[in-house]
Amino acid sequence: MSKSVTLIRSTSLSSVAEYAYAATAPTEARLIFLAGSCPLNEDGSTAAVGDYAGQAAKAVDNLRTALSDAGASITDVISTRVLVASSSQEDLVSAWEVVRDAFGDHDAPSTLMGVTVLGYDDQLVEIEAIAAVVD
Repeated sequence: MSKSVTLIRSTSLSSVAEYAYAATAPTEARLIFLAGSCPLNEDGSTAAVGDYAGQAAKAVDNLRTALSDAGASITDVISTRVLVASSSQEDLVSAWEVVRDAFGDHDAPSTLMGVTVLGYDDQLVEIEAIAAVVD
Protein backbone atom coordinates (compact mmCIF):
# COMPACT_ATOMS: atom_id res chain seq x y z
CA MET A 1 0.00 0.00 0.00
CA SER A 2 1.02 3.56 -0.66
CA LYS A 3 2.57 5.50 2.20
CA SER A 4 1.55 8.73 0.46
CA VAL A 5 -2.14 8.30 -0.29
CA THR A 6 -4.81 8.06 2.41
CA LEU A 7 -8.21 6.94 1.17
CA ILE A 8 -11.20 8.41 2.99
CA ARG A 9 -14.49 6.52 3.20
CA SER A 10 -17.55 8.49 4.26
CA THR A 11 -20.03 6.95 6.68
CA SER A 12 -22.45 9.78 5.82
CA LEU A 13 -22.73 8.81 2.13
CA SER A 14 -23.99 5.67 0.39
CA SER A 15 -21.88 2.54 0.77
CA VAL A 16 -22.90 1.45 -2.75
CA ALA A 17 -19.95 3.25 -4.38
CA GLU A 18 -17.07 0.93 -5.22
CA TYR A 19 -14.43 3.53 -4.36
CA ALA A 20 -13.39 5.85 -1.55
CA TYR A 21 -15.13 9.22 -1.62
CA ALA A 22 -11.93 11.23 -1.07
CA ALA A 23 -8.18 10.88 -0.75
CA THR A 24 -5.35 12.94 0.66
CA ALA A 25 -1.60 13.13 0.24
CA PRO A 26 0.90 14.58 2.73
CA THR A 27 2.32 18.02 2.02
CA GLU A 28 5.72 16.57 1.10
CA ALA A 29 4.23 14.34 -1.62
CA ARG A 30 5.18 14.81 -5.25
CA LEU A 31 2.04 14.88 -7.37
CA ILE A 32 2.06 13.11 -10.73
CA PHE A 33 -0.55 14.19 -13.28
CA LEU A 34 -0.87 11.52 -15.94
CA ALA A 35 -2.19 12.05 -19.44
CA GLY A 36 -5.18 9.92 -20.31
CA SER A 37 -4.07 6.32 -20.61
CA CYS A 38 -5.32 4.99 -23.92
CA PRO A 39 -5.71 1.41 -25.16
CA LEU A 40 -2.87 1.74 -27.65
CA ASN A 41 -0.41 -0.94 -28.62
CA GLU A 42 3.29 -0.07 -28.85
CA ASP A 43 2.94 0.41 -32.63
CA GLY A 44 0.18 2.99 -32.09
CA SER A 45 -2.70 0.78 -33.16
CA THR A 46 -5.79 0.56 -30.99
CA ALA A 47 -6.04 -2.65 -28.97
CA ALA A 48 -9.20 -4.72 -28.55
CA VAL A 49 -11.27 -2.90 -31.18
CA GLY A 50 -14.97 -3.00 -30.24
CA ASP A 51 -14.29 -4.47 -26.77
CA TYR A 52 -14.89 -2.14 -23.80
CA ALA A 53 -13.40 -4.52 -21.22
CA GLY A 54 -10.42 -5.35 -23.44
CA GLN A 55 -9.67 -1.68 -24.03
CA ALA A 56 -10.00 -0.94 -20.32
CA ALA A 57 -7.48 -3.71 -19.58
CA LYS A 58 -4.99 -2.33 -22.12
CA ALA A 59 -5.49 1.22 -20.77
CA VAL A 60 -4.78 -0.07 -17.23
CA ASP A 61 -1.62 -1.81 -18.48
CA ASN A 62 -0.47 1.42 -20.12
CA LEU A 63 -1.36 3.37 -16.96
CA ARG A 64 0.82 1.02 -14.90
CA THR A 65 3.71 1.64 -17.32
CA ALA A 66 3.31 5.43 -17.17
CA LEU A 67 3.15 5.29 -13.38
CA SER A 68 6.28 3.15 -13.22
CA ASP A 69 8.13 5.54 -15.53
CA ALA A 70 7.18 8.36 -13.13
CA GLY A 71 8.40 6.42 -10.07
CA ALA A 72 4.96 5.36 -8.86
CA SER A 73 2.60 2.40 -8.82
CA ILE A 74 -1.14 1.88 -8.94
CA THR A 75 -1.32 2.14 -5.13
CA ASP A 76 0.01 5.69 -5.39
CA VAL A 77 -2.98 6.82 -7.45
CA ILE A 78 -5.02 9.45 -5.61
CA SER A 79 -7.89 9.71 -8.13
CA THR A 80 -9.01 8.59 -11.58
CA ARG A 81 -11.44 9.56 -14.28
CA VAL A 82 -12.59 6.76 -16.58
CA LEU A 83 -13.95 7.94 -19.93
CA VAL A 84 -16.04 5.54 -22.00
CA ALA A 85 -17.26 6.38 -25.51
CA SER A 86 -20.82 5.18 -25.08
CA SER A 87 -24.23 6.29 -23.88
CA SER A 88 -24.94 2.76 -22.61
CA GLN A 89 -24.58 2.23 -18.87
CA GLU A 90 -23.77 -1.44 -19.59
CA ASP A 91 -20.69 -0.40 -21.60
CA LEU A 92 -19.57 1.97 -18.85
CA VAL A 93 -19.94 -0.76 -16.24
CA SER A 94 -18.03 -3.23 -18.42
CA ALA A 95 -15.04 -0.87 -18.54
CA TRP A 96 -15.40 0.14 -14.88
CA GLU A 97 -15.32 -3.46 -13.61
CA VAL A 98 -11.91 -3.97 -15.24
CA VAL A 99 -10.54 -0.76 -13.72
CA ARG A 100 -12.05 -1.52 -10.30
CA ASP A 101 -10.57 -5.02 -10.27
CA ALA A 102 -7.14 -3.71 -11.34
CA PHE A 103 -7.09 -1.31 -8.37
CA GLY A 104 -8.25 -3.99 -5.92
CA ASP A 105 -8.17 -2.80 -2.30
CA HIS A 106 -6.75 0.56 -3.40
CA ASP A 107 -10.17 1.89 -4.37
CA ALA A 108 -9.11 5.46 -5.13
CA PRO A 109 -11.82 8.06 -5.74
CA SER A 110 -12.99 7.86 -9.34
CA THR A 111 -15.41 9.36 -11.82
CA LEU A 112 -16.93 7.21 -14.57
CA MET A 113 -18.18 9.17 -17.58
CA GLY A 114 -19.85 8.36 -20.86
CA VAL A 115 -18.51 10.58 -23.63
CA THR A 116 -19.36 11.05 -27.28
CA VAL A 117 -16.00 10.24 -28.81
CA LEU A 118 -12.34 9.77 -27.86
CA GLY A 119 -9.24 10.82 -29.78
CA TYR A 120 -7.89 7.70 -31.49
CA ASP A 121 -9.47 5.56 -34.20
CA ASP A 122 -11.69 2.87 -32.64
CA GLN A 123 -10.92 4.12 -29.09
CA LEU A 124 -13.62 3.34 -26.52
CA VAL A 125 -11.85 3.83 -23.15
CA GLU A 126 -9.40 6.29 -21.60
CA ILE A 127 -8.23 6.53 -17.97
CA GLU A 128 -6.92 9.77 -16.44
CA ALA A 129 -5.09 9.58 -13.12
CA ILE A 130 -3.32 11.63 -10.50
CA ALA A 131 -0.80 9.96 -8.21
CA ALA A 132 1.16 11.08 -5.16
CA VAL A 133 4.50 9.76 -3.95
CA VAL A 134 6.95 10.71 -1.22
CA ASP A 135 10.47 10.37 -2.60
